[in-house]
Amino acid sequence: MSVIGEHPRTPRPPDDFRTTIARPGGGRSAADRTDGVRTTRPAGAGARAAKGAGAAARATRAAGAAAATRARRRVIKPKPAPPPPPRKERREARQSTVARSVRRLRQAWTDGGRLRPPGYYGLLSTIVVLNLVGLVMILSSSSVEALANYGSSWLFFKRQLTWMTLGFIALTVTSRIDYRIFRRYVLPALAVSSFLLLLVLVPGVGVNVNGSTRWLGVGSARFQPSELAKLALLLYGADLLARRAAHVGDWRVVLRPVFLVFCFFGGLVMLQPDMGTTITMAILTGSILFVGGIRMRHMATVFATSAVVGTFLAFAEPYRRARMMSFIDPFDHYKEGGYQVAQSLIALGSGGWTGVGLGAGRAKWMFLPNAHTDFIFAIIGEELGLVGCALVLFLFGALAVLGVRATMRAPDRFGQLVAAGITGWIVGQAIINVGAVTGALPVTGVPLPFVSFGGSALLFTMCASGVLLNIARQGR
Repeated sequence: MSVIGEHPRTPRPPDDFRTTIARPGGGRSAADRTDGVRTTRPAGAGARAAKGAGAAARATRAAGAAAATRARRRVIKPKPAPPPPPRKERREARQSTVARSVRRLRQAWTDGGRLRPPGYYGLLSTIVVLNLVGLVMILSSSSVEALANYGSSWLFFKRQLTWMTLGFIALTVTSRIDYRIFRRYVLPALAVSSFLLLLVLVPGVGVNVNGSTRWLGVGSARFQPSELAKLALLLYGADLLARRAAHVGDWRVVLRPVFLVFCFFGGLVMLQPDMGTTITMAILTGSILFVGGIRMRHMATVFATSAVVGTFLAFAEPYRRARMMSFIDPFDHYKEGGYQVAQSLIALGSGGWTGVGLGAGRAKWMFLPNAHTDFIFAIIGEELGLVGCALVLFLFGALAVLGVRATMRAPDRFGQLVAAGITGWIVGQAIINVGAVTGALPVTGVPLPFVSFGGSALLFTMCASGVLLNIARQGR
């Protein structure tokens, strides 16, 4: 309460507020005019806000100045030119198609010599021993005929040694080159084989020996196109079955083209005539089809058809019919076609367990025809006995086992089919030869692989063996 007579006290404003007297016409804004009195912010809060804004501005200006300084100091270097390609790539770019093919072959050669599993060495050893046995037995079985007809006992031995050397060179090359590269040359191989098989039938071009026109060449430098046709047929069938694996159940897509090519090649070979080689082609084709997964009813149909046609062809010619009749009892038909088989059986029986001794056989003294070619197994039985025959059969059995092993462990389907075809080719041909020599099968004129005398036959068999070695080397 106020005391009477005293003026009432005016409330004292807070310490942080100031009162400013407004001057007339001071130019203040309407917001600042409130009955001539203006209220301002506290002094402490405004100072702190101004100080913070100034610090932020200074920091922004400092950052901008630093960025500008860094931009002035940074030197923009031009991007360096790309280095030139290596010398190897420049050389490859300049190479022609032939040079690139040679380079790929060299690379395949290098890759092929890296891995050598135990099965590879077993297969190689078997092939080498068979060749050495054949070389020795050719010298023993051909010495008399060579001396009587050519004046030198070493003639056939030297020729066989030459062909064997070429065969080992071919085996080395094909065993070092990746077998898959041969898929590129299937069609050229078919074309060349067809042309040569037709060329050998041209009168005056093909060389006729003992009533058969099977060779091309002059003198001792002869070439048998049917051996190349075996290899071409093998590669074609394996390549086709590998590419059309998904349609193996459709005989029109897989079985029919392979069978037609076989019939074409077999027909040309039969015109020479050479039924033994045709049978060998049938065996290797059947091996490929069986391993390739052709249905059994289709295989049975093909087998039955081939058997009927083969029987008809066997009795169509008089000399084949005589061989078939003498096969039943060669001594009963001794003068009608059984003479060769009868002499072969006599030689085998004369050898006994251990033979009469190397070089001491009597059948080669003009008693047994073709003693160094188709009937060399009889000379082995006579001079080395049952032990020598068992050794040769054991080597072919080992080759069959190792070939089947390489087939099962091949890295891909094409390798499996090729290995199966080569194994069937070599082992089947050996069975036909040994069966004819022992009287178990009719005589077809098929040589014993690696052992019998023969140039182109040995060369292409060694080529096929090299491919088999390459597959065995890359096996799983």
